[in-house]
Amino acid sequence: MRDAAYVTRMKTPRLAAILLTAALALTACSRSDEAFGKRVRAYLLEHPEVLQEVAQKLQEKQHADQAKAAGDALDKFRSQLEADSRDYVVNPNGRITLVEFFDYRCGYCKLAAPQVVELAEQHPDVRFVFKEFPIFGGVSESAAKLALTPQVKAKGLEIYKAWMSEKALDEAAIDRTLAAAGIDPAEARKAAQDPAIERQLIEVRTLASALKIEGTPAFVIGDTLIPGADMQAVRAAITAAKIGKAKRG
Repeated sequence: MRDAAYVTRMKTPRLAAILLTAALALTACSRSDEAFGKRVRAYLLEHPEVLQEVAQKLQEKQHADQAKAAGDALDKFRSQLEADSRDYVVNPNGRITLVEFFDYRCGYCKLAAPQVVELAEQHPDVRFVFKEFPIFGGVSESAAKLALTPQVKAKGLEIYKAWMSEKALDEAAIDRTLAAAGIDPAEARKAAQDPAIERQLIEVRTLASALKIEGTPAFVIGDTLIPGADMQAVRAAITAAKIGKAKRG
């Protein structure tokens, strides 16, 4: 499994090839279409940006379909999404809730992180729920487990910013940032072995699967699922949620 933007980037050339093959097949269904097919083929080869545009539109449609499929399940899993007392939450008294599924080693999560922190500071009326969703294994798993210990959770946002700012997070960097935050790394690692923490991560994976979330980051606000680091969409969703809340009183 990879982060959402990585998957999109890797699929695009393949999509273009598939689209080209399909286009050529559709334009050569019979001998009478052969000349037209040749013209289409020549045009596409001379203007490959058309295939890129089509591939982009297909990706957008796939994201929209994914969001719709997830939207059908959001109400069913609302409590697990927004009200799991085990999660780290910023602005716990906010009237609107934004949930982020993330991995500390996900490059796009790292790009989004400064804006996530900025949004949390700009919108004290929005609860920011952080769902530990380690998809890269190894160090990601270790960091997620540590983040869910009481001592690390008490320094949640500080640790989030520190680990997201590490270009190549490893165990040494984890211990270094824990110590800098006044946390005993050895004690934290001992606490991270609690079986309850492993169960929580399993439950988050199950929840992500139910919502068709396959990569990180992914954001949920109200009935909107935003896959990938589309922070413009996140900001728009926050604005829309506030307007909707105001209308409902």
